[in-house]
Amino acid sequence: MNDKLIRNFRNYLKLERGLSVNSLESYEHDIQKLKGFLPDNQDLKNTTQAQIQDFLAFLNEIGLAANSQSRILSGLKAFFEYLLLEKQIETDPTYLISSPKIVRKLPETLHFHEIEKMISSIDLSLPEGHRNKAIIETLYGSGLRVSELVNLKISDCYFKEGFLRITGKGNKMRLVPLGNASSNAIKLYLNENRTQLNIEPEFQDFVFLNRRGKSLTRVMIFLIIKNLAERAGVHKNISPHTLRHSFATHLVEGGADLRAVQAMLGHESITTTEIYTHLDREYLSQTLREFHPRGKNKFNSK
Repeated sequence: MNDKLIRNFRNYLKLERGLSVNSLESYEHDIQKLKGFLPDNQDLKNTTQAQIQDFLAFLNEIGLAANSQSRILSGLKAFFEYLLLEKQIETDPTYLISSPKIVRKLPETLHFHEIEKMISSIDLSLPEGHRNKAIIETLYGSGLRVSELVNLKISDCYFKEGFLRITGKGNKMRLVPLGNASSNAIKLYLNENRTQLNIEPEFQDFVFLNRRGKSLTRVMIFLIIKNLAERAGVHKNISPHTLRHSFATHLVEGGADLRAVQAMLGHESITTTEIYTHLDREYLSQTLREFHPRGKNKFNSK
């Protein structure tokens, strides 16, 4: 009976809501998790609110992150809403259950001098030296995701106009400004080191290549960043995404408009970008003193 319910729910999601295969599998896995938690042979239609709460408590006890718990609960809510719609149940056991509070982690960022140290630590006499410098400059200078970097094409680089054409999540296109440092580093790599490679035909248009003339992998970019940080004496747990975080944070701290940063990062929602407003208290105090009428020194004499 349970398997039939799950199968019918999957068909409903596919036909009525047009969800992707990955989404369908995600919803099904959520229900299977609950099914495995319930007593053997219990009909899912008989699930109680207390059992849902116990299930969420179990997920918390095994260390599942709050956002993962919230996603699973969302899947269960959709399932029981479907059963209610189909008159398979009279009350929804998830109706009064709230999602776990998700605490947003502030992303790890690098100070500008730390990024400069990483760039200075690159041995430009090595064949991959100028390539690695261009990678750092582009990740930090344009805020690309690592997947966007490894898939960057020469035909997407508009050096004269100062833009990169990026294909982001959901194959959505956006234009990202290309600064002078990034532009110069990429052009130097393209015109010098890259020309020495025996490039495979299908990778002719890719910007960043390995020594075998093929595109770099995400893992390889991760290792390059890790090794450069270690060589530069930067003792932080960083990844390629750290440079993207740093790009956004430094823009916001410098006074950039959140909407502009949102467009450059390719965020769907402005709330995603707002995480980069984690400015330190001294910076906020200084901003108040400098720009707010009540914060200026002439008002502090009394």
